[in-house]
Amino acid sequence: MSLFSLYLTFFKIGLFTIGGGLAALPLLQTEALRQNWFSMETFFHMVAVSESTPGPIGINMASYVGWEHAGWFGSLTATLGMVSPSLIIIMIVARWFLHFNERPMVQEAFSGLRPAVTGLIATAAWKVLGVAVLPLSRFAETREITDLFDPVRLGIFVVLGGAHIRWNWHPVVFVVSGALLGMVLL
Repeated sequence: MSLFSLYLTFFKIGLFTIGGGLAALPLLQTEALRQNWFSMETFFHMVAVSESTPGPIGINMASYVGWEHAGWFGSLTATLGMVSPSLIIIMIVARWFLHFNERPMVQEAFSGLRPAVTGLIATAAWKVLGVAVLPLSRFAETREITDLFDPVRLGIFVVLGGAHIRWNWHPVVFVVSGALLGMVLL
């Protein structure tokens, strides 16, 4: 993959990532499969690592894919591709923001974007849940109901999810706890 192609791919992803990094997951997943960058399991491992490291998930994923394909230059190129659309749009909006934001069509567009982005994020969460908690790929191979549920993964999900709802501690506590539990129990 050329640096130009890498830039254009991530420019396209960045252009349609509205609502934050999680909204980029379906686009990143589609490109990963289409371009044969890596397996689905590797993709979801990358999601876990990208969510666990500082910075937006889309930027972290772009940096990783770029690094895998062309080292430092690839990482920089993919990252620039990912942020370029936002930078361009923000510069345009900042120039005319006061007038832009008050227009009814803009407010209507944002009203439609919110549920669409929420749907993208929910889809991404469902797919990550399927790999992280319910080993659906193993079930698809064996068709054994016992392979559908991994009690240890499900237990980690329920305990840490419940603790987050109950105590709402800093996310780092749950990321570190999940990693430690995974190393000890899985």
